[in-house]
Amino acid sequence: MVDEQLVPRGIVDPATLAAMRQVPRHEFVDDAMGSKAYGDHPLPIGSGQTISQPYIVALMTQALGLSGREKVLEIGTGSGYQAAVLSRVCARVYTIERIDSLLVRARKIFDRLHYLNIISRIDDGTIGWPDEAPFDDILVTAGGPEIPQPLIDQMADPGRMVIPIGSREVQELQLVQKQDGQISVESIEYVRFVNLIGSHGWAA
Repeated sequence: MVDEQLVPRGIVDPATLAAMRQVPRHEFVDDAMGSKAYGDHPLPIGSGQTISQPYIVALMTQALGLSGREKVLEIGTGSGYQAAVLSRVCARVYTIERIDSLLVRARKIFDRLHYLNIISRIDDGTIGWPDEAPFDDILVTAGGPEIPQPLIDQMADPGRMVIPIGSREVQELQLVQKQDGQISVESIEYVRFVNLIGSHGWAA
């Protein structure tokens, strides 16, 4: 997966590559799909949600430029795979999921794999996690119509956020940076994510 899908497509950050090698992706998909776990494509995980293809997980992780000391907020736990990868390259991950059954399953996997630096909760991810803000980095794994203001407010300064923004059908993966109170936005590439549902996202 790493040598054939990630490195040839520009994933060069050593920490990201090491995490992608370390985290067992097959643990985060149903047993029936285990043989497809390392393929270059997303897979369904139930409740209308998906586990992103490995390249997108690596791309978003690399874009945060993590050094290992950061406190990271993830919006959309889903299968738990992205949070698990983040947990290998930062100090602590706070992850929010709106679908209870998905978070219960992900939490069991985190505990089984001893990924003890992941803290999780059920909530509307578009309002963030105010009680734990600010966050050095934020990663959003669902596509919304605009960047939720609460997430901007909860970014540290300096801080980074990676988020897909666009229509329900296609989004632009954006790198949002806060520096000296100023916000800049840079396009990474076009992607297709599930919808970001919440008070600052799409209506269900």
